[in-house]
Amino acid sequence: MTPNARRIVLLAAPHLLVLSVLLLTTHAVYLEMSLHRDVGFGQVEAAWSAHNYAAILTDGFYLQSLYLTLGISAIIVVLSILISYPAAYALTRLPPRVASWTLAAIVSSSFLAGAVKLLGLVILFGIEGPVNRVLRATGLAAEGFRLIGTLPGVMIGYAYLSIAFSLLMLHTTLRTIPVRLEEAAEVHGASAWRAFLRVTWPLSLPGVINTALIQFNLLMGAYAVAAVLGGGRILTFPVLIQRTLVQFNDYGMGAALSVLLLVLVVVVNIVADKFGRPKHGMAASQ
Repeated sequence: MTPNARRIVLLAAPHLLVLSVLLLTTHAVYLEMSLHRDVGFGQVEAAWSAHNYAAILTDGFYLQSLYLTLGISAIIVVLSILISYPAAYALTRLPPRVASWTLAAIVSSSFLAGAVKLLGLVILFGIEGPVNRVLRATGLAAEGFRLIGTLPGVMIGYAYLSIAFSLLMLHTTLRTIPVRLEEAAEVHGASAWRAFLRVTWPLSLPGVINTALIQFNLLMGAYAVAAVLGGGRILTFPVLIQRTLVQFNDYGMGAALSVLLLVLVVVVNIVADKFGRPKHGMAASQ
């Protein structure tokens, strides 16, 4: 090992050690707890069993919550990519000064706490908020739009918190693709749209997949939006886990739900990494 490599290992080792210990310890704790059946009042049976997992996989209540969480996460990921990609692409074509100020504004807004952003949504879409006033005044919705306690409201909250993050990640990806590649394609007779499809899009696809997976992982575990805007009516998996642990004190079932959520997210990431990424050299050959 070279001195430089040894120095890098020594610098990274403490961080990796602490992270590994914390990660493995917490996962081991709730994995072991998930194998014990709840007997009430926060107590579990001493013997191991697969009762919790069997109950989850055969109970429509738990499966419906899981499908709901998967559906919301997938829809928001697609919407955030569709909205953010054109904006990120446009930013890479703006003059550097304009792009820098725009990105600074986006990053600054991202520093706001999620609770502050959600409060702004609640005020904006409140019964007497500006959105509902406009809807009633124009006759588009006589009773206005109800944000809290509805699935559309939860999805608006997720999208609101996701789009800026997607924009920043996609902009970082697109900045690595030289504009002159598209220009060279156009010089050789390709239209602007064809140059984008054959040059920029294939080269940016790995970044798009990374952005989608990170967003999916965050959304599958997101709790605050569904808890605040869901109003107790939209039971996503994280909300269900919190309710199982805090309200019912069913630690075995709560741990099993957590394990199932983790396994599902890991499987989705593995499948996407294996089948979703372009093969080596594909982008260059197109």
